[in-house]
This record gives sequence, C-alpha cells and structure tokens, in this order.
Amino acid sequence: MSWPWGSYLGEEGLTNGIRAKISSWQRIPPNVVPHVSKATGVYLNSMLAVTEANNAGYEEAILLTPEGTVADGSGENIFVVRDGVIYTPDLATGILPGITRDTVTQIAQDLGYTLVEKAIIRSDLYLADEVFMCGTAAEVTPLRSIDDHEIGVGDVTRAIQSAYLDTVRGKSERWSQWLDHVPQLARS
Repeated sequence: MSWPWGSYLGEEGLTNGIRAKISSWQRIPPNVVPHVSKATGVYLNSMLAVTEANNAGYEEAILLTPEGTVADGSGENIFVVRDGVIYTPDLATGILPGITRDTVTQIAQDLGYTLVEKAIIRSDLYLADEVFMCGTAAEVTPLRSIDDHEIGVGDVTRAIQSAYLDTVRGKSERWSQWLDHVPQLARS
C-alpha cells in the first residue's frame, strides 16, 4: 500500500537541518528486545526519547546505549562526518539494520566517501563536521545542532541527501534498481 507522505521532520528540516538532543532514556539493549523485530517495546523506548526532546524544544532525540555509545535516533540511523570520513554505529550496537541505512551506505561509497562502522561516543557528535540521520520517513535529514552545539549542514550531507532524494523520486537512473514503480490509477 502506498500513500502521499510529507517530510517526517519537515521540509525546513530537510533543507536547514534539525536540532537534536541526547536523551536521558537509553536505547534498550538488543539482548532485552531485539531491534530487528520492530516490537512495541522498542517503539515505546523511542517515543519516550522523542517526547523528552520535543518537550525541551528539539525536533529529535539521540539515544545512547547503556555503555554510553551512540545508538540511533528515535526512528533513524545516525551518521557522523569528520574530515571527509563518514562514521556510523556498527550493528553490534543493537541498532536496526535498516534498508535506508544500507541505501545511504551504498550511495556514500558509490560517491567515493569512506564509510566506517564503529563505536561513536557523545563527544564525536559535538566535534563532528556534519551529522545526519536517515530512515524511511526521515529520508536523509541533517542535524544542524546537538545539545545546542552548532554543527551546521555540510557538503557531504548535501551530496548524499541529493543523491538519495533524486533516487527515491525517480529523478536518477544511477540506483534505479532499488525502485518499485507504482502505477498511478485513474481517478474517478
């Protein structure tokens, strides 16, 4: 089934980036509830985090693991750019191995960027040149600040976002094998 869907974090968020807050709620460890199950408990964990962030004036939350490493957003995977290299938490963190994460990883590598999966700590976010999130609904959304540390929106994020959006909107043939075209039905 498909239906029209606006930008999950807003058109302005796609263009200018969003403000994120590191949540006091921890990501539920994968040995408690497996994240690949998309179970209700995982969604509750995310809702607690994003509600806390929204109540504090931010658009999104970032969850840490019980060990203090960066896990993900309330419904998105996270990527950090530093000195032209892209870092993202590895799957051992217990994050969702999402289709959009895989898509962004492939796009980044095809565009010539080095992508490293590794443990990311809070200070990596603050010292980043760029940070962005991705997910089915969030697409590729830049983070312009985290915990009021201004980051801005950079060229690497823009390049990946542009390639992603051109692909999913059918404007590029480069990764068209990922698309399943839905015929438009005649309206009565």
